[in-house]
Amino acid sequence: MKATVHVENVVASATLQQNLDLHSVVKAFPHVEYRPEQFPGATFRLKRPKTATLIFNSGKMVCTGAKSSRQARKAIRKVVRALKDNGIIIIRRPKITIQNVVASADLGGRVDLEKALYTLDRTLYEPEQFPGLIYRMRDPKAVLLLFASGKLVCTGAKKEQDVYASVIKVNDQLEQDGLIFYPNE
Repeated sequence: MKATVHVENVVASATLQQNLDLHSVVKAFPHVEYRPEQFPGATFRLKRPKTATLIFNSGKMVCTGAKSSRQARKAIRKVVRALKDNGIIIIRRPKITIQNVVASADLGGRVDLEKALYTLDRTLYEPEQFPGLIYRMRDPKAVLLLFASGKLVCTGAKKEQDVYASVIKVNDQLEQDGLIFYPNE
């Protein structure tokens, strides 16, 4: 296998199990974006790790932009610590859940998507609508957008290891079925 995988984005949610006054948050942090007439959440951006965390008055949070699950958890804890350090009363530690890991990969060869449509189960391929084959993998649970160039996008995984496992699994399946062609072979 010649695949390379890059985690592009990890989305994590958190709950503080309490309500927050977002107007107080904005007073304490002038850089926080909050326009309740447009969107009900406040956006708290961090430079390190480079993330954006949406904070809702329900005490729920959504962090995007992290490049790993660890980084997503760190970002949420950093936002909560900043809130506490600036007078926002937070009673409990946040309960953090990884919701989605999005990654890109390059399998290093060209893929016959027409044949893959009939070989892989749970697929959808309508090239006049979208140039990629959509493959809903059961185990590990992930959705792969597979392109003829051998590039793919993996989404819906809850752990980075599931991303790597799904890329290895689809690559092995394509090789086994003779559906991937490597240059210079």
